[in-house]
Amino acid sequence: MANPARWRVVREDDNGNLYVLADDLDEAGARRLVLEFEARAHKQSYYAVPAPLED
Repeated sequence: MANPARWRVVREDDNGNLYVLADDLDEAGARRLVLEFEARAHKQSYYAVPAPLED
């Protein structure tokens, strides 16, 4: 049986640098966390993205 897709939350700062804030989440959890960060009204952008598959 295949593992469900895992997601991560990344932050993009004003210079375009990306930082992983949370990893190994399900999609719904990652999207909820993005909404929580966005509600804080920081300048940075937050994204929920699929985590890369590991071999």
